[in-house]
Amino acid sequence: RGVVRRRSYMFGDVEAMVTGLTRNYHVVLDEISRALDPAPGDHIFGITMLVAGGKTVFLADTSVHELPSTEQFVHSAIHTAAVARQLGHEPRVALISFSNFGNPDMDRSRKMRAAVEALDNRRVDFEYDGEMTIDVALDAELMKRAYPFCRLSKPANILIMPGLHSSSASSMLIGKLGGGTVIGPLLTGLSKPAQIVPMGASVSDIVNMAALAAYDAIG
Repeated sequence: RGVVRRRSYMFGDVEAMVTGLTRNYHVVLDEISRALDPAPGDHIFGITMLVAGGKTVFLADTSVHELPSTEQFVHSAIHTAAVARQLGHEPRVALISFSNFGNPDMDRSRKMRAAVEALDNRRVDFEYDGEMTIDVALDAELMKRAYPFCRLSKPANILIMPGLHSSSASSMLIGKLGGGTVIGPLLTGLSKPAQIVPMGASVSDIVNMAALAAYDAIG
């Protein structure tokens, strides 16, 4: 199957691929990475969409980098903002940690603050701030009362997570507790669209991923 998949992509027989239903996510990711290179100047990471209460929130990276570097945080923020905008959402990015704006001051939270400084130097065209906890990022009243200097005008709709452990656990917890829809992780950064559905995915999950892969191919 792997050979057929590679040949199909090489000869232009298919525009997108969805796989993974019967195998571990990271086994499939390794196989895809052998067949497809990252897009030029890009790197591969995962985005999960959480839809609940009439709101959509994007989480990244939810599938690839265990402990992202500052540059990977910056890349994820910029490219997730682009994906959100492509899907009709005005991006507001929060770089997430267990601390808020330096309190408490620890190594991993410093990496998130360094990413904010790097975004300052990039002069990006979307709102962002951090580091901050998830409750602050999603609660406008708490944000403005406790941290009036925060640069976000409204609650964040993009959460750049500090590590794969926290992002994966958060998205799975929401999916299992119910009350919303979890779509993803969506692989982005590949030279051609390829998506991996988790083991045990429903028909609806597969259809959603196929639709997003097709949309990516058209784009």
